[in-house]
Amino acid sequence: MKKFFAVAAAATLVLAGCVETKSEKEAGGVSESGTDEKPVIEVLGMASNEQDMNIVRDQLLKNGFEVNLNIQPDYGSFTSQKDAGNYDVAVSSWTTVTGNPDYAVRGLFKSDGASSVIADEKLDELIDAASAVTGDEAVEAYKAVEELLVFDQAYIAPLYISNKAQGIYSAAVNPDTVRLSKSRAQAWEKISFNDESLNASETLVLHQAIGSLTSLDPIKANDGSINTLNTNMYSRLVNLTDEDEVVAEDSLSYNFAMTEDNSNYYFILRDDINFAAVENGAAVDTGDLVSAEDVVFSLNRAKDPESVPDHRTYSLHENMETVEVVTDLAELESATTPDGESVLEALSNELPADITTLVASEDEVDNAAGNYQVVKVTTTQPFPQVLNYLAHQSGGIVSEQQVSSINTFDVASYDPNSDIAYGDQSTVTEGSSYDNHLFASGPYILVQKNDYEAQFVKNPAYRADSEYAPLIDKVNVRFIDDNDSALSALRNGEIHVLQTVPDTKYDVVSSDDNLTLKQADSNGVSYLQFNMSGRDVSESADLRKAVLYSINQQDFITYYQGNKKPAVSTVTPLVDTGLTFEADAEKVKEFLDAYAQ
Repeated sequence: MKKFFAVAAAATLVLAGCVETKSEKEAGGVSESGTDEKPVIEVLGMASNEQDMNIVRDQLLKNGFEVNLNIQPDYGSFTSQKDAGNYDVAVSSWTTVTGNPDYAVRGLFKSDGASSVIADEKLDELIDAASAVTGDEAVEAYKAVEELLVFDQAYIAPLYISNKAQGIYSAAVNPDTVRLSKSRAQAWEKISFNDESLNASETLVLHQAIGSLTSLDPIKANDGSINTLNTNMYSRLVNLTDEDEVVAEDSLSYNFAMTEDNSNYYFILRDDINFAAVENGAAVDTGDLVSAEDVVFSLNRAKDPESVPDHRTYSLHENMETVEVVTDLAELESATTPDGESVLEALSNELPADITTLVASEDEVDNAAGNYQVVKVTTTQPFPQVLNYLAHQSGGIVSEQQVSSINTFDVASYDPNSDIAYGDQSTVTEGSSYDNHLFASGPYILVQKNDYEAQFVKNPAYRADSEYAPLIDKVNVRFIDDNDSALSALRNGEIHVLQTVPDTKYDVVSSDDNLTLKQADSNGVSYLQFNMSGRDVSESADLRKAVLYSINQQDFITYYQGNKKPAVSTVTPLVDTGLTFEADAEKVKEFLDAYAQ
C-alpha cells in the first residue's frame, strides 16, 4: 500500500513539472502540454496520517489542482519539513487539553503564538477579546474568531473532530477505575487491578507512541511525549473533571475562589503532599512540603519566557501578572466572589480545621491547627480561563530548591551539549548519563527509562495513608509507535490500557472478551494548516479558499465508519458558534478564477 502511494506521489511530481507557473501565465506563456495551468498544492503529513492525505489529494484533484504528497515517517521529520517551509498545507491536529477555547486558538493562531504561522492583528484582537468574556458573549466572540480564521481568510481548512476511544485489558484491570477524560491527560492514581491485592506487587503497563521525551520540566514541553507523564508527576493548583469542569479535587488546593471582577484568584493549599526523589532506584519522601513558596516559584517561571531555554508553554501563562502568598486574613474577608460571598467563605469549605492564621513560610504550616497558606494569582485583565491553564500539565508545581540547584547555567548562553537542565531525559536514561535529579509533587515519579519503556513508582509522600494515595505501586509506560502493534499488545495482555484505539478497530476491541472499549467525546480536531510564508497560498486568500471549499468532511466521516464529526475550527468541540462548513465546488471555481486574474 505504501509503495503504491509513493509511486502515485512521484507521478504527481512529474506532472507538476509540466504545468505552467502563474508568472508564466501572466507573461502569456503556456504549459508544455498546452493546457491551462492547474495550481500545484504540496500536502505535508506523517505516514500515520497517510489516509487523510490521500483523501485530501483526491478531493483537490477532483477540484482542478495538481497535488504533491510530502509524506514523512515520524513527527520529528514532519516538524523539520514544516519548519523548512516545504509545504502548502500541512495535515495537522490539535487537542485542547485544558478544556477552554482560548487554548484552542491562542498558541495556534495568534501572531506571537508558540505554534502559529499567522500574523494578523485583527485576529489577535478577536482572540484577546474572546478570552475575557463568558456565556453568550463568549459564543459571539468565538464566532467572530471562526469567521475570520476560516471563512474570511482561510488560514486553516477543517477536516473533522475525533472521538476518544480507549481499550482496557479488563481481564486484569478494573475498567471502572480507568478514566477517559475529554481533555485531561490520563490520571493513574485511581487505577486498580481487579484483584486489589495485586496493586502492591504487580506492574500496571500503559502505552504511548513517543519514546523520546522532550522534557520532564513541565514548562519546557507541550507534546504527546510528556503531557501524560508530567501530569502524573506534578501536582497543580486545580484539575479538570472528565467533562472539563475546573475543580480542586485531587489537586494541591482544598478550594479556590475568584473575585467578582474575574481578575484575582485565590487557592488554599493542603499540607499532606511532600516532594518525592529517587534514591537507589526507589522513591523516597524528601520531607520537603509542596508549599506556597514552590507555587510562586513555579508559576513565575511558567509565565516568564526567559526563565528556561526553549520555553514551550509561556504563552499559556502570560496572562498572569503577579503570583503571591497572602498573609492578611482581612483581604479574604473583604474580597467578594461573583456569587456574592466572601473569598474567605469560599475557601473555608470542608477544611481539616477552621482558618485561624495565614502563614508565609512552609515551616509554620499546620492545617490541623488552622494554619494555612493561600496563594493569589492576579491576571493582566479579566481572564477566567486562567484556571484552565493552571490545570494544564505546564502548571505543575516543581521544587524551588531542587530546580534552582540544577539550573545554575545562564539561560541566554545555554548549551545543550554541555549544560544539563532540570528535566533533561538523559538524567533518567539508563546507562552512563543516568543521574536522576527529579523531585515529583504528584502521585508518581519516573525512576528510569530506556528505548523500550519508562518506569514509574508511586510517591510515598503523596497524601500517604489516605484514600487519595495512588493505588498501584509501579507503573511502566511502554513505547510502541505503531497503532496496530499496540493493539496487538493490548489483546495479548502485554499492556493494560491503550489510550487511543484506531477508529477503524473499535469492533476488534469490543468483540474481545478480555477487553473493554470506552468511548467519549474529545476536543481533538484535525485540519489543514496553510503555509503563510513564501508560497502562493501564503499570498493569496483566493487560492486558500479554493482549497478550503474543496474539502468534503463527509468523505472522512465515511472512511472512519462514522467515528468522526464535522468541524469548523479547533474551537468547535468547545463552543457552539452556530457556524457550519460545507464543501462547495462552485466556490472553488469562483476562487480559482479570482486567483488566476
